[in-house]
Amino acid sequence: MRALLVTMRGALAEAWANRGAFWVQVATMVVNDIAWVAFWVLFFHRVGTLRGWDGDRVLLLLAVLTSSAGLVLGLFANARSLGRLVNGGEIDAALTLPVPTLPYLLVRRVNSTNLGDVLFGFVLFVVAGSPTPSRVGIYLVGVATSAVLLTGFLVATGSIALFAGRDDVGELSFHGVLLLSSYPVDVFGPIAKVVMYTVVPAAFLGAVPAKLMDSFDPVVAATMLGAAAFFALLGWVTFNAGLRRYTSGAVWTNA
Repeated sequence: MRALLVTMRGALAEAWANRGAFWVQVATMVVNDIAWVAFWVLFFHRVGTLRGWDGDRVLLLLAVLTSSAGLVLGLFANARSLGRLVNGGEIDAALTLPVPTLPYLLVRRVNSTNLGDVLFGFVLFVVAGSPTPSRVGIYLVGVATSAVLLTGFLVATGSIALFAGRDDVGELSFHGVLLLSSYPVDVFGPIAKVVMYTVVPAAFLGAVPAKLMDSFDPVVAATMLGAAAFFALLGWVTFNAGLRRYTSGAVWTNA
């Protein structure tokens, strides 16, 4: 654990080394998020409500999604790049270290651009989420749960490169889960909703926590926690099973 903490501290120091570039990247992502919020505000201003969703609930969805995705893609940036690292043989150096390979890879690199999502998500919740003690608690648990689930999902799909030798599945899964999670789950048809609650668990990244803040349901909350635990375990098992099949590419770089 000490080695992993030192690794993460080093990754944060790398991201912070050029402070001007760091804040430019953070600001760029915040501007991008503001544009997305503006789109939904204008949409619901014209439409009113859509299948039980209005502007306020969608802003809750975006607050949870940007915070959780920002944590994963910012602090654990290699979660998205795992397939590419495997396919390029760039995990070789990590295999020689006396630390668990997967946790090391996850904390090795920080993407300062996505840290802007974390900042934006928290500010959006404070401004538009009508925070109360109970809503703050659900929001924080929702962000943490969504982050765990997204990390496990990205690791599981990225680890397919250890079996197939290609990173296409991981990259497509990354774009798919983020795209689907950006929309209210109830606007999709029955088949798409089944997919979003199972194979591509986009519904749990934003829509479910947003619903829980408006109307808490212990069964739904337990399902969300169970889904996060399942995908975290799936990612761990898939990566370690694939690692047993991995053949070194002899590419000695920092992952």
